[in-house]
Amino acid sequence: MPASPIDLLPAWPAAPLARAVAWSAATILVYVLAKRLHRRWPRWWLMPLAVAPALLLIAALLLHESYRDYIRGTGWLVAMLGPVTVAFAVPIYEQRAMILRHWPLLVVGVTVGSVTAVASSWGLASLLGVDGALRLSLLPRSISTPFAVEMSGEIGGIPDLTAVFVVMTGITGAAIGDLVLARLPLRSAMAKGALFGVGAHGVGTARAHQIGREEGTIAGLLMVMVGMANVAVAPLLAHLLP
Repeated sequence: MPASPIDLLPAWPAAPLARAVAWSAATILVYVLAKRLHRRWPRWWLMPLAVAPALLLIAALLLHESYRDYIRGTGWLVAMLGPVTVAFAVPIYEQRAMILRHWPLLVVGVTVGSVTAVASSWGLASLLGVDGALRLSLLPRSISTPFAVEMSGEIGGIPDLTAVFVVMTGITGAAIGDLVLARLPLRSAMAKGALFGVGAHGVGTARAHQIGREEGTIAGLLMVMVGMANVAVAPLLAHLLP
């Protein structure tokens, strides 16, 4: 009997440490290749955050690997999300004069963004008939991953599931943001930055930095402020939500 395509794949390491290293290396390699692909063909459906997880999921299924095995090898990459978010403080500090000049608008943006994020998530969960832990996992989907995971745990959601919702929201938000910019005459750097930072958190902030430094700074600032505001009110939400 001829060998199946799966049988022709290279043998996967059996030792836990070797498998952990292999998954880490595979994740980084796939992401780098996905970035090159997106740089050559800059389409929203070719974003690295869409392509890389899809390819890694296919690989895990072919190799009969569980999510537990994968996260055991790549947990350190997840832990890096916190420092990466803090790194947005550098351009924010460099643009502090502009921030002080526009702080009333930024406060309004954070307030509106926070309320809209929670309300839209609750509305989507109600529309889909989702309840319980799944609904609570969906609530933080509109803030960046480190804040969302923290908030999900605080209110009784499933942090790992929340991370998936965050990625999906970021990709969708960045794609919609590009469509909005193509159809609306937005000239203000603040408006463009707010659009991506509040609507698509980390993915949107990266896209805003591609547009311009000022847009990226505003997006990063609003993303961090909205995330902090949501985490701050998480205990209150946990008390109020059924």
